Amino acid sequence: MASERLLDPISQDDVPKVDDAVAVGEDLKFQEKWWTFESVAWSVFLLILVADVLGAFGGGWLAKAKIQEPGSGLLVKYERIERTYTPSKLTLEFGPDAVKDGKVKLFVRGNLIKDLGANKVIPQPESSAVGHDGLTYTFPATGDATEVAFELQPGAPGVSWMYLQVPGKAPVSARVVVMP
Repeated sequence: MASERLLDPISQDDVPKVDDAVAVGEDLKFQEKWWTFESVAWSVFLLILVADVLGAFGGGWLAKAKIQEPGSGLLVKYERIERTYTPSKLTLEFGPDAVKDGKVKLFVRGNLIKDLGANKVIPQPESSAVGHDGLTYTFPATGDATEVAFELQPGAPGVSWMYLQVPGKAPVSARVVVMP
């Protein structure tokens, strides 16, 4: 009896083995569903990455835009997708038909200043006048084309419309999406 060893019932192994390895079952239907899920997840990640590189979330090729309405005397270069608290630049190029007596006037609706955070105007205007729902700036004209830039820094996410107009000309308006 001494040669008989007593087997401890707790240490006995009743897990099936194949070639001295634990045999683990597989669920092929579950595996195929998981592989499909992984493929979809990786595709979504790739699309988000490509969209970000192209500027769909601000600061890239898709975010940059130009507008020139016929009869406005104004070419507007801006970013249609902005980021909250991130500086950007709105550039205005005035055509020769916008120049009157060596000066250029520009009406800017208040939401450009309030919503999009126009911090600085380059060059500084000769004068500015507060009017109904906005400001009218007067700039000296330098030659046939004059350029003015607004440094923007939006303070909150959302959708905002900018409205710009050379008095007596067609207005230019554009939608800007501010991302968080």
